[in-house]
Amino acid sequence: MSLIGILALLGPGCTDREEITSNDGVLNGETVSIGYVLWDGEIASTNVLKQVFEQVGYDVEIMAVDAGPLYQGLAKGEFDLTVSAWLPETQKNYWDIYKDQIDYVGSNLDGCRCGLVVPAYVIIDSIEDLNGVKDKFDETIVGIDPGAGIMQNTENAIEMYNLELELESSSGGGMATALKRAIDKEDWIVVTLWSPHWSFNRWDLKYLEDPLGAYGTGDHVTTLARKGLKEEKPEAYAIASRFHWTQEDIASVMMDIENGMLEDEAASKWISNNPDKVTEWIGEQKYSV
Repeated sequence: MSLIGILALLGPGCTDREEITSNDGVLNGETVSIGYVLWDGEIASTNVLKQVFEQVGYDVEIMAVDAGPLYQGLAKGEFDLTVSAWLPETQKNYWDIYKDQIDYVGSNLDGCRCGLVVPAYVIIDSIEDLNGVKDKFDETIVGIDPGAGIMQNTENAIEMYNLELELESSSGGGMATALKRAIDKEDWIVVTLWSPHWSFNRWDLKYLEDPLGAYGTGDHVTTLARKGLKEEKPEAYAIASRFHWTQEDIASVMMDIENGMLEDEAASKWISNNPDKVTEWIGEQKYSV
């Protein structure tokens, strides 16, 4: 069984807006498949783009995979595209392996950041200070899934700063739960975290300064496609290439999901509230409402 056969998830998806279809019906029934990682921002962006594709007549599959299989699946053509790549820093190791086998489409979200994050009440301000208060953190950095680029960056940070703390693997949800539990008790905790993430809207958090640059200088969330997609499905490729939104856009979807809204409902709400941006992504005049 293929990687995608094991890991594929078919998303439901719906929208309150009147469906947009091609006037000649050519796109109706054609499939677009999107790979993504189960991080809050990528869940938000993938569900929004899924519904945009559905509005122009595509059947859409969304497939949840870890970061490594995300690149591997694109290289093997097991899905069409992703809007979940963090480049040039966080997933550099995967990009270096697969870059010749993948089509780099472009940035879809700017101003992104990864690093070690603590609640604002924690009195240290730099990664360099961690060893001096390691007992306050139970000598532990709470991480996410072990295949994530930020986990490799944190292993590098432990070596670069000679940290006497152990990186504990978890998941995005597990890390957020541990963070909430600590904040509720005003305990000290240090976690691997990234922006945008809904937790920065919910709690007062701060990045620890990184003078040695273990986490690089910042990222874009990037759209990647399998080789040949541009030629085989030019309309889908064009929509993917125009897909670009802001930190405020993605934060609104993430917060709706975190507050209990279903993923497809949060995506549909954002689409309904931003018709001009959706029209810009769709682009081609041959599509009509």
